[in-house]
Amino acid sequence: MSVAKIPLAGVIGSPIAHSKSPRLHGHWLRKLGLPGHYVPMDVAPEDFEQVLRSLPKAGFVGVNVTVPHKEAALKVADVVTDRATLIGAANTLIFLEDGRIHADNTDGFGFIENLRQNAPDWDAKAGPAAVLGAGGAARAILASLLDAGAPEILLSNRTRARAEALQSDFGSKINVIDWVQAGNMLEDAATVVNTTSLGMLGHPELRVPLDGLQKGALVTDLVYNPLQTRLLREAEEMGCVTVDGLGMLIHQAVPGFERWFGKRPEVDADIRAVLLR
Repeated sequence: MSVAKIPLAGVIGSPIAHSKSPRLHGHWLRKLGLPGHYVPMDVAPEDFEQVLRSLPKAGFVGVNVTVPHKEAALKVADVVTDRATLIGAANTLIFLEDGRIHADNTDGFGFIENLRQNAPDWDAKAGPAAVLGAGGAARAILASLLDAGAPEILLSNRTRARAEALQSDFGSKINVIDWVQAGNMLEDAATVVNTTSLGMLGHPELRVPLDGLQKGALVTDLVYNPLQTRLLREAEEMGCVTVDGLGMLIHQAVPGFERWFGKRPEVDADIRAVLLR
C-alpha cells in the first residue's frame, strides 16, 4: 500500500529567523486539519539556485521567497506570471509536477485585499495616491494601485533616481515628487501608502510632515512592527481611515497556501491574534 507524501513548503531568505510566515502557515495547517509542514530556510545568495532546484526532490511543493532572493527567483523560474514580471520580483514559487518552477508575486494582491477587508468603502479611483518609497515593495504597490484604477500616483523617495526608475517602468500616471516636498503631496491624496522601513522598530521615524493629510483619506503603512506607527496614529487623529500592515502579510500568503496544500484559508481575527502573540 503506497502512502501519500506529506507536502512540504517554507520560506527562503537571509536572515529568516524573524519571519512570521511559519507561524502563519502552521496555524492554518492545524486549523484546517491538513497534513503538511512549513519551514524557514536561511540560504545565502550564492546557494539559492542549487537549494531551490533540490527542494522538489525532498518533497517540497513550493516556497515563499523573501529578501534578498525575490529578484533571483524570477531568473531561476521556468514559468512567470504577468504580475511577477511587471513587479520584477517573485515571492511565491510553486513546484509543478513536470519539474518546472512557477513564479508569482502576491504582494500587490495582499495589499489590495487588506484594504478591501479593513476599509470596505475604499476606492482607488477616488483620487490620486501618494506613495512613499521606491524599493521592491513599492513596485508591487504601484502595480496594484494602477490595476485598481488609481488615476494618478504621486511617488516620493529619499533617492529621487530610484523613484524616476519606477516612473519609467510604470508610465505617465506616476509623478515623482522630491523627498523634501513629500508632505505637500499628501494634500491631494485620497490614498496614502508608506512602503519604506521608516517607522519600523529599530529604524528611524518617518519624518514627512503629515499636516496636509485630508480628513477621510485612506492611510496605510506596510510596516507592522509596531502595529500602529506614528503615521497611522497621527492619521487617525486627523480623521483619516487607517489600515495597518499586518493584513497584507496575511493576505499575500493565501494564494500560495491554497496551491500548496489544496484548501483556501480564511483571514480572520484568529490569525491576527496568532501573529501578534
